[in-house]
Order: sequence, then C-alpha cells, then structure tokens
Amino acid sequence: MSFETYLLSLLTSSFVSSTLLPGGSEVLLLWGVNEYPESLWSIIMVATVGNTIGAIVTYGIGRWIPNRVESKTVDFFRRWGVWSLLFSWVPLIGDGFCLAAGWLRISCVLSITLIVIGKLARYAVLAYGYGIFFN
Repeated sequence: MSFETYLLSLLTSSFVSSTLLPGGSEVLLLWGVNEYPESLWSIIMVATVGNTIGAIVTYGIGRWIPNRVESKTVDFFRRWGVWSLLFSWVPLIGDGFCLAAGWLRISCVLSITLIVIGKLARYAVLAYGYGIFFN
C-alpha cells in the first residue's frame, strides 16, 4: 500500500470512528506507525483531522435535535461541563459528549478546540506509546 493510500484510509477510518457509526482507527494508526515511522507526525495529524471532522459532524447533529430530548450523557455533560469534550475520544461515550455539546449549543469554536486537544493527545500517546514498547 502506498503512503498516500494509507493516509486516505486512515483519514476515512478516523472520521467514521468519530461519528455515531461503529469503527476503530487505532489499529490502522499503529500499523502506519510501524510501517512508516519516519512519518509519525503526519500519521498523527491525519488521524486527528479525520477524527475531529467526525466529531464536528456529530456536534452538528446535536444542534438539530429538539431541545426537549434528554439523556444521561447530557446530564453528565451538564455536571462536568465543556471540559468533558477533552474526552471526546473515549469509545461509546465520547460521541455522546460531542452530541451533547451541539444540543446544548456550546460555542462551536470552544468545542472544536477542546475536541482537537483531546483527540491529538490520544493519538500522540498511542503512537509514542507503541513506539516505546514495540520498537
């Protein structure tokens, strides 16, 4: 697989993984770290961009949901606030945080900033952790 094809696959996988659809981009990220170690930051950035775009889509869906809908995720988000978005990468509940932020009409700029920080930190820890323990 060419590096360009790999990056497109990673972008697609990380996008899908960050929407309400099931998926996991971690295996593909770690495969790329193993195959293209000289491009570590490119790999991390592409995964972060794809995952963030997916989160923005989920945030947008949340803005379309009528205000009369409630859920445990919204209650959790109200309790812990906008900082919950730093954990938007957590499987299953992270998508709910993005959806809740949109539903609660949290600032788009603030939401995206916190989402990017959380997702970038996650992919960087995964990639560097893999490099430390398996290379």
